[in-house]
Amino acid sequence: MARKNLLKGLMEGTAEPQEGDASPARVDASRPRYNTGAIGVVSKSIADLKSRSVTEIDPDLIDSGGLQDRLDAGGIDELARAIRDYGQQVPVLLRPNPENPDRFQVVYGRRRVAALRALGATVKAMVRALDDRELVIAQGQENSARKDLTFIERANFARQMRDAGYDRKVICDALHTDKTLVSRMLSVADRIPVDLIEAIGAAPGMGRDRWMKLADSLGGQDMTSEALGDTSDARFEAVMAELNAPKPPALPPAAIKATDGADLATTDRKRGKTVLTLNTKSAPGFDDWLVENLARLHRDWQNSRGQ
Repeated sequence: MARKNLLKGLMEGTAEPQEGDASPARVDASRPRYNTGAIGVVSKSIADLKSRSVTEIDPDLIDSGGLQDRLDAGGIDELARAIRDYGQQVPVLLRPNPENPDRFQVVYGRRRVAALRALGATVKAMVRALDDRELVIAQGQENSARKDLTFIERANFARQMRDAGYDRKVICDALHTDKTLVSRMLSVADRIPVDLIEAIGAAPGMGRDRWMKLADSLGGQDMTSEALGDTSDARFEAVMAELNAPKPPALPPAAIKATDGADLATTDRKRGKTVLTLNTKSAPGFDDWLVENLARLHRDWQNSRGQ
C-alpha cells in the first residue's frame, strides 16, 4: 500500500505520510518531490507527456506572440475552408501569456488560429511554458522545418531577432543555419527599408541572389511607391524594373524671374519630382496664394488638355 500511496501522491501533488515520518507534509505541485531514481524518471515522464498533450482552447483566449515571420497574411479563407472540410490536422503551439495567466500567446500556428477563429471553432494546441528566448527559437525552428518561408521572410525574422537583442548564436539556432548565411540575411534586411520589404511581400520566386541585387541597387532610394502588382513577385519585378530603367539626364536648377525682373523662384528637377522654391521676400504672400489655388490651377491645366 505504501508504494501505491507514494505513486498516488506523485500524480496528485500530495504524498501520504509514510511510517517513520516525523510529520505529514504537503508537496508543492509545481515542484516534483522526487528528482532521482525510478520515481524521478516517472515524474519527468509525466511532465513530458503533459507538455506534449493536445488540448482544445477558445481562440478568443489566444493573443499574438513572438516575431513576425510571414510577410503575406493572405490565404486564411482557403485554410479555413480546408480545416472546415478536413478538420485541424496539426496542433499549434502556445504558451501562457506572461502578462495574463488566463490567456495564451501563439508560438507558431498563427494562420491556423486565425482560420479557426473565423470558423468559430476551438483550437487544438500544445501548451508549453517558454520564456521569450525559447519562444523565438521554437518559432524559428518550426518555420525552418516547414521550409516554406522565403529568403526575405527569414532575413526579416533574423533582423527582428537581432534588433530584439538576441546574439548571433541564438539567431543561428532559431533559423537552423550558420553565421555566414545569417550575416548575408542581415546585410539584405539592413539595406532594404522595412516599408519596402512589407510592400513587396514574401516574393516566393525571388531567392537570395535577387534580393541581394535589389539591396545593391537601391542606394538609399525610397522605392516603396514603385512596388505595384497583383502578386508579390510582380511587385519585386516592378521595383527592379524601375531601378534598371534608363535615367534621364539631371537638369540644373533654373531661376524664374518676375515681370519686373525680381527673383521669383527656383526649380530643381529630380527623377519623379520637381522642387519649387519661392522667394518670399520678392513676392510676399504669393506662396500662400499659390498653395490655396494650386488645385484650381491643376484643374485648369487638365481642362486645357481635354482631360
